[in-house]
Amino acid sequence: MRAILAKNAGFCYGVRRAIELAERELGRGVCYALGELIHNGRETGRLEALGLRKARSVSEIPPGATVIIRSHGEPESVRRELEAAGRRIVDATCPNVARIHRIVRRASENGRLCVVIGDREHPEVQGICGSCAGVLAFKSAEEIQNWLSQDKALLPDKNTPITVVFQTTEIRERAKKCYEILKKEYTNHELFDTICDATFKRQEEAKSLSGLCDAMIVIGDRNSANTVRLAEICRGACPRVFFIETASELDLSQLVDVEVLGVTAGASTPAWIIKEVFSKMTEEIVMEKDGAVGPAGAAAGAEESFDEMLEKSFKTLMTGEKVSGIVESISPTEVTVDLGAKHSGYIPIAELSDDPEAKPEDVVQIGSRIEAYVLRVNDAEGTAMLSKKRLDTVKNWENIESAKENKEILTGTVTEANKGGLVVNVKGIRVFVPASQTGLAKGEDMAGLVKSRVQLRITEINHSRRRVVGSIRAVQLENRRAAAEKTWSEIEEGKKYRGVVKSLTSYGAFVDIGGVDGMVHVSELSWSKIRQPSDVLKVGDEIDVYVISFDREKKRISLGCRTAETNPWNQFAAACEVGSVVKVKIVKLMPFGAFARIIPGVDGLIHVSQITGGRRIGKPDEVLKEGQEVEAQITGIDHENRKVSLSMKALEEKPASAGKTGPDEVVYDTEAPEKYETAE
Repeated sequence: MRAILAKNAGFCYGVRRAIELAERELGRGVCYALGELIHNGRETGRLEALGLRKARSVSEIPPGATVIIRSHGEPESVRRELEAAGRRIVDATCPNVARIHRIVRRASENGRLCVVIGDREHPEVQGICGSCAGVLAFKSAEEIQNWLSQDKALLPDKNTPITVVFQTTEIRERAKKCYEILKKEYTNHELFDTICDATFKRQEEAKSLSGLCDAMIVIGDRNSANTVRLAEICRGACPRVFFIETASELDLSQLVDVEVLGVTAGASTPAWIIKEVFSKMTEEIVMEKDGAVGPAGAAAGAEESFDEMLEKSFKTLMTGEKVSGIVESISPTEVTVDLGAKHSGYIPIAELSDDPEAKPEDVVQIGSRIEAYVLRVNDAEGTAMLSKKRLDTVKNWENIESAKENKEILTGTVTEANKGGLVVNVKGIRVFVPASQTGLAKGEDMAGLVKSRVQLRITEINHSRRRVVGSIRAVQLENRRAAAEKTWSEIEEGKKYRGVVKSLTSYGAFVDIGGVDGMVHVSELSWSKIRQPSDVLKVGDEIDVYVISFDREKKRISLGCRTAETNPWNQFAAACEVGSVVKVKIVKLMPFGAFARIIPGVDGLIHVSQITGGRRIGKPDEVLKEGQEVEAQITGIDHENRKVSLSMKALEEKPASAGKTGPDEVVYDTEAPEKYETAE
């Protein structure tokens, strides 16, 4: 057998720097670290023997003691707490991680939403998220899709500027896939590819090497994110991968038929552990070869012994057991899982997710680890049917119970509407929402909510009947109350809002401007005269309003719709002047003249004497009729009283000097259409 050691195996620069800093400080006396300095139990054990103490909180560290910030970094709040408590800080944060902290802080100060692609449970990501408020973390494309599928009102606006960074040990292809999803949703985005170059080279080398070898050994701590990802990458290209922490875990009986063996190690694996593994392989494999030299029967006996050991090393699966494995392949009908057992595991698509619309590749990815229940074992075929959905359901029941205890808000999809209320699917759990708790008005059609995403609180759990009851209305009331407090704290006269019409009366419309209803009087709804609000609005319409006045004590707000920009007189004045020829529509005939519509909201009067110059007429209806369109010249504009005079006669003869008022000229007040009836 030929063994090949990857060039980039073992300590990276950041880990080596942390170890050297720790050794230097430990030479001066006992030091403390909040958690593990690096993710390698054997190496941290060596440092603990030198005097490194692990503390769970700042209060456990004696005053004046030296605290070494671990290579994964710490949240800013922890640093401030250490400084306030008078502890001496030695910063062993990996420079690449420290750079991410700076990027996130700067982006947050500039009002950008920060997103970390990585494992939120990992200390590195926790430290990054703690560098400033409001940082989001996602470890997979699935998590991002789930986040984006919630109620749009809870998500940042599409124009929100976002800054995306990667955990230093993340797999680049997976991280980029996550970024592409966010990129499609948010146009104002920026990406910082913060994956450590040493990590990327190590991953690329492992991928290449595992494709050339019969088997791969990955050495490192199972809590080390970069080592776990190395193992994932190797499994994607090599059928046999052995993830070990120390030489004692190496079972050489599994390597006797391997011709080419690849070896790599995580960034937190010290050289002495790698040497131990190689020493064991060198000594025992040589002895194995020496023992195989002899009669053919001896060789056959050795081979038979190996088969027996291989059979014993395989785990036997039991129905109902919870297992963990690596996704090997995905097809339209099933997902194949490597369980490290003599049975090949597969998950039917129906047992993959409780969402019937979900695609398999959106739920799992090749090379990722997955947990499932064993539904059935077929020894004859060597297969085991698994279910991820049922395991998720068990976990989700626990989440539902926790949500009720902690009064958490959950999100689900409405699957059914009946006389009693709604049925909502919350991660595979059937939650019943009574009609009175749907948030809809009495008698309103609940079927319109089917297939929509809703937020709710769990109000009752009956284990014996496996019944869960929830309330959508409770969340709506809380959201409205919070929105109302925000609106009242920020309200001021003249402030503009985009509101929703909640109800109509004969005297006005009530508009929701964010948890608070304001009233728009009928006179403020339109520049044109209307009889009632329903002439121009209906419940549910979105309209632009502004605050005219408000009374915090009485909780009253007066709103307006009419603005200078929408005033038809201003539009008319900007486009027309005395002498302009306009096309008008006759809207009403009176004995003394005809009223003509210049633009909606602005009418002018054509006096009977200005209708025609060819002959004298007694009444306008001798020449004109309502609805007729004619051309006329503007002969007078009274801006103060908003009156316009028109003349058709002026277009038949040479017009007089602009602005001159003739003896027969009459002007009309467009703001008082009721004068139509009194002009007689």
